[in-house]
Amino acid sequence: MTPDHDIDALGLLCPLPVLRLRKVLLAARPGAVIRILADDPVARIDIPHFCAEQGVELLLTEAMDQGTAFTIRAA
Repeated sequence: MTPDHDIDALGLLCPLPVLRLRKVLLAARPGAVIRILADDPVARIDIPHFCAEQGVELLLTEAMDQGTAFTIRAA
């Protein structure tokens, strides 16, 4: 699946990965696919929680060498 938006949140600590995701989601069209790569261990908790709170679909979470990649579909 090719994302419509890629967010590089490597090196950013909580809450910055979620804030970057929020900014992109606010501008994204409904149904857009967003991929965010984060290496903050707390992002594994924060991003799924944020998606549930905002009503956006977390499609995929995958461990990468650099960190964790989250694929999300905008509501």
